[in-house]
Amino acid sequence: MNKLDPLLTSSYDFTLPSELIATHPLEPRDSAKMLVYNRNSDTIIHTYFYELEKYIPKESALIFNDTKVIKARLYGKKESGGKIELLINRPLNATEVNVYIRGKIKVGMQIFFDEALICKVLQLHEDGSRDVVFYQNENILRFEELLPIIERIGHIPLPPYLGREDGKEDEKDYQSVFASYEGAVAAPTASLHFTKEQHERVCKNFKHAYVTLHVGAGTFKPVEEKEILKHPMHSEYYHVSKEAEEIIKSETPILCVGTTSTRTVEYYVQYGKKTDGEANLFLHPNNKPQRVNQLLTNFHLPKSTLLMLVASFVGVEKALSLYEEAILNNYRFYSYGDAMLII
Repeated sequence: MNKLDPLLTSSYDFTLPSELIATHPLEPRDSAKMLVYNRNSDTIIHTYFYELEKYIPKESALIFNDTKVIKARLYGKKESGGKIELLINRPLNATEVNVYIRGKIKVGMQIFFDEALICKVLQLHEDGSRDVVFYQNENILRFEELLPIIERIGHIPLPPYLGREDGKEDEKDYQSVFASYEGAVAAPTASLHFTKEQHERVCKNFKHAYVTLHVGAGTFKPVEEKEILKHPMHSEYYHVSKEAEEIIKSETPILCVGTTSTRTVEYYVQYGKKTDGEANLFLHPNNKPQRVNQLLTNFHLPKSTLLMLVASFVGVEKALSLYEEAILNNYRFYSYGDAMLII
């Protein structure tokens, strides 16, 4: 393979046969395939997720993201009666929420939902997002007051590339077995492979801890700039637990379960060691991880910041050759797809 420029978006392109896009998860969760890449020996092993413990380096500590997906997709009506779709992205403060709204929107416009829930548009942004407030019976709602309402009337925000509406089964399937803190609008997908039994087994046999990163809709945003560094990286709320902080400060090698926990750990390390805040770290081959040693992840979209993060561990040529190997072996891609372990 020719040497690719790691700073050009075109270097991260590949062709994926549409039949390899997983629209539903496998049952049981841990029956997904897993590609294991060992960087020291430059070798690939094809196995299954239920064999994970065999391949985790013995001295490693695992860091999981315990965020919980909220029912962030809402269907409502304009004052004119026209149907409208709204996707919550993230809270900005106690009452203001950043959202994406499909359709033509003006500042001051109101959108009406079930249970007398009303949303008022405050501001429009160039990135296509909007800032809004939610009301019920003329009272402005705090974000924590909004959550139980959308739990009843909202929909699981499946990624657009799945090409289908959410179903009842997605309420369970699109949630990790250790999801604890509400706030994500996309699942940390590497976590979805764990059954309750396997998660308990891994935690019993390996040092582990949790961070929280509330994954935003920006995670699916493709890089549209020619040069990757011009891409406006999305920002997401994070929290590093005391136990995770202890592991990060130790000499223990870290295996991050997913790109989201990787970015959380690396943001903490690279930006002042704060345990709470907004993380907008962009990892790529010219900005490699400083603390995370191993990565468990899914197979991601072409030209995505997630693929660039994978390349930050192995380089862009190797990342693409691993993806080529996965395609040749009919691995399933994206959120409900198969897994890759980089050790």
